[in-house]
Amino acid sequence: MDKQCRTVEVTVLSAENLRLDRKSVKKNTYVVVRADPLNSRSTTADFEGGSSPSWNEKLTLDMPFQTRFISLEVKCRTGSGDRVIGTASLPVSDILGDYTPESHLHFLSYRLRDARGGRNGIINVSVRVKMPVESVCPPATKNPVGYGCSSSWQQPTLGVPVGHRKNYYGGVVTGVPVWI
Repeated sequence: MDKQCRTVEVTVLSAENLRLDRKSVKKNTYVVVRADPLNSRSTTADFEGGSSPSWNEKLTLDMPFQTRFISLEVKCRTGSGDRVIGTASLPVSDILGDYTPESHLHFLSYRLRDARGGRNGIINVSVRVKMPVESVCPPATKNPVGYGCSSSWQQPTLGVPVGHRKNYYGGVVTGVPVWI
């Protein structure tokens, strides 16, 4: 596995209220999930769901560390070719960061937008960032609590750095300034 990528599992669950040329979609809808221009996967077509299709299909992609958004594009196969019904951007910050563990399963819904930017349904997905197969975590003795996923990760220091020397308290102020 490339150490510059994470693996992300996107399960495309369903969509609601899909329209094409202001008419409800009848059949043949599918979803393309794209982590970058050269890395995409697609679901099989739903032939029965009409304007509320259901796929429940898991797609696995490599996601480069610099990826900021995952693109979700709902398409429909028509007699004149494949047409885009709507797209949504899944911010990577919705699935990574804060206090969420990396392998947490997220259930998310996003508004789809058509080519003109108008609302065109909703897509429902679940997303999980998989832990790397190759261990890039520090040895257990250096990371006894099990936090982090990379050898460069460190527990953040809370407070404001003070001066250039460390004192007995680690060189940070931990109080909250009060203005009088």
